Amino acid sequence: MAYTIAEKILLAHTDKKDIHQAEFIEAKIDLALGNDITAPFAIEEFRKSGVKRVFNNQKIVLVPDHFAPAKDLKSANQCRILADFAKEHKLKNYFEVGCMGIEHALLPEKGLISPGDLAIGADSHTCTYGALGSFATGVGSTDLARAFIDGKCWLKVPATIKFIYKGKLKKWMSGKDLILYTIGQIGVDGALGKVMEFSGPIINKLSMDDRFAMSNMAIEAGGVTGIIEPDEITFDFVKRVHSQKSIVHSKKLRTPNSGLRTLKSDPDAHYEKIYEYDVSKLEPLVACPHLPSNVKPASKLGDITLDQVVIGSCTNGRISDLRIAAKILKGKKIKQGLRLIIIPATQEVYLEAVKEGLAEIFVRAGGVFSTPTCGPCLGGHMGILSEGERCLATTNRNFIGRMGSPKSEVYLSSPAVAVASAIKGRITHPEAL
Repeated sequence: MAYTIAEKILLAHTDKKDIHQAEFIEAKIDLALGNDITAPFAIEEFRKSGVKRVFNNQKIVLVPDHFAPAKDLKSANQCRILADFAKEHKLKNYFEVGCMGIEHALLPEKGLISPGDLAIGADSHTCTYGALGSFATGVGSTDLARAFIDGKCWLKVPATIKFIYKGKLKKWMSGKDLILYTIGQIGVDGALGKVMEFSGPIINKLSMDDRFAMSNMAIEAGGVTGIIEPDEITFDFVKRVHSQKSIVHSKKLRTPNSGLRTLKSDPDAHYEKIYEYDVSKLEPLVACPHLPSNVKPASKLGDITLDQVVIGSCTNGRISDLRIAAKILKGKKIKQGLRLIIIPATQEVYLEAVKEGLAEIFVRAGGVFSTPTCGPCLGGHMGILSEGERCLATTNRNFIGRMGSPKSEVYLSSPAVAVASAIKGRITHPEAL
């Protein structure tokens, strides 16, 4: 039988000889993730089950990142539940404030995800790890609780939609722009319940950070995950991370000569749809309120004034994102009366930004340089919007009330557009500076 990448990974995690689209399967997972919002519910259900020990204390990851550092007593209590559970079960991958980061940037950085893995997380943006050639998807807290017990999860085998990107990217174009364009083309339900497989000459040349940004927002089109065939760029990233962290896995590290070098969709695999895009003429894009699919060129939105700009999140808080922003901002000041909030995705990104002088550039320009946190992305803290305020962010959602008041507005863009807009005080194409 011919299979897509996603189907091959799912099949490898079952005891079955073959699988079919729309079939329910019981799969063995490689990793189960929870955060300070979702994990407390999973922990409560786990305790109700009467099971005394988790299935594997190395395959459960807990990251307090959404309201951490704790913004109030309620969030402090949520984080404490994670800390106590991690201590009780001797979890190897519990990341407290000071060593934590935004979960979907942190896990790849720590070498906890590898090509071919099956990872679940009680957070919708778990799909980010598909950039590494894994099947990674969000689940509910009760599914997470079940995984804590026996390391398994029920999944419905999804159909796959293939996206092929051709042409040559213009200056300032990024993975964020490509995924915004894609969502604009198919809509927020265009891949509902499906795998989005990103491919083509453009994808083959993208950096891992740009790939992470694309896979991260597959859920904004309704996708189960956004997967990219692992290639030399993928394996170089995995090898580098494993080498830096001196990681020892319970399973052997997949080497360049292993079977995963051929982890790709079969030529005759079935796709529900195939989209081909020539992106040569595309320019940096902005998703306007109140949907990620309401996409327009940044150059056409020059009359949109801003109160706040946020650069960070699990979509665009990596070191390459901060380097782009600092390069444009160096020697300049942000618009008076505007708030610029920079949130590095992890402690490692934070330290690198300080080492390279990026943090100083942001602060001298009039910005705020924060500790890693999801913060304002979900209306948590560190930049909540009041009534009537307007924000341009490198985050992934701009629904009504997403960042605060339901009478505020959120626009989404790449770091390049975001920082250029912070300088001008209105949505701006970087070349307009």
